[in-house]
Amino acid sequence: MNEITIGFIGLGLIGGSIAKTIRRIIPEYRLLAYDIDTANLKLAQTEGVIDEIYCEINHEFSRCDFIFLCAPVSDNCENLLLLKPYLKPSCILTDVGSVKSDIHKKIMKTGQEKMFIGGHPMAGSEKIGYQNASAYLIENVYYLLTPSDSVSETKISVMIKLIASLGAIPLILSFSEHDKVTANISHLPHILASSLVNYIKESDNNLGIMKTVAAGGFKDITRIASSSPYMWQQICLSNKAPILTALKGYIKYLTQIKKELEQSSKDNLYDFFNSAREYRNSFSSASTGPIKKSYEVYCDIVDETGQIASLAGILAKNNISIKNIGIIHNREFEEGVLRIEFYNENATSRAIELLRKYHYTVYERS
Repeated sequence: MNEITIGFIGLGLIGGSIAKTIRRIIPEYRLLAYDIDTANLKLAQTEGVIDEIYCEINHEFSRCDFIFLCAPVSDNCENLLLLKPYLKPSCILTDVGSVKSDIHKKIMKTGQEKMFIGGHPMAGSEKIGYQNASAYLIENVYYLLTPSDSVSETKISVMIKLIASLGAIPLILSFSEHDKVTANISHLPHILASSLVNYIKESDNNLGIMKTVAAGGFKDITRIASSSPYMWQQICLSNKAPILTALKGYIKYLTQIKKELEQSSKDNLYDFFNSAREYRNSFSSASTGPIKKSYEVYCDIVDETGQIASLAGILAKNNISIKNIGIIHNREFEEGVLRIEFYNENATSRAIELLRKYHYTVYERS
């Protein structure tokens, strides 16, 4: 059986996470990587994630059966030209960008349609870089695939099989449909989160009271505003038309809600919140969105010295790792004074069962 070789052009959060996932699930695959950040490459090689690292795109990538383009959107298009002389006909070329129109148009111009299947794992983080990559980032998430018109059904089947083997859920879309979908459920929310944060920044007083008392609800809906500004600048410019359409529709919706409030329309305001509540509650709790699900619980503890240490000790003795822990000072939308975040769903479930066994009152976030 021939050895499968996979190349990565760019090794940041997404590229690094896919590489780590492959290493975890299919350790026999050979992984190559190029990145302008040599520190990323050396770290990945030291960790045993990447077998071979390169500071330039060269003939070594001609061995690849798959190549993942994981650089920023604008850089991916340039890297296509550098890769073209080295790609073997059987290679499957894919990307991980959240905008598809530009790269598909570039693929058409470079004549690489027969090997290109656009890809977009609907996962991410407000954190960036290989150092924040996770071998579980794409687990149970939708992985959108946008095959070019000329790619063979055989290659599409092979790509679907690879993605499914990594624990993700492959879903086929056209590139234009993809960009419309992501404009509404990913790009628009990032713009709204950033605009809301900037609005609060400008509205706050000199003492920063709003920032100080910002509750969990505000932090939840604005968490994604901490994402890379360069990446989101590029996304907005690349997916301009679908985003503008989404913004116009949302502004129209906000204007209508503003009108209902001005008129003190009780029934309409109730319907507005109730409709949103019912639809939101119909969403799957699975971590299939563009921002990875946060695995967290809230817990009541007695205000005595050593209580947090005791709780952490119980979890540690049972090999449950804590990702983050902190006291909630504003419980407008939370139950429980202590917030504990874990790395995955299994650890969360085990922690809930264990803490309740020790008579802690634990609240789960729906």
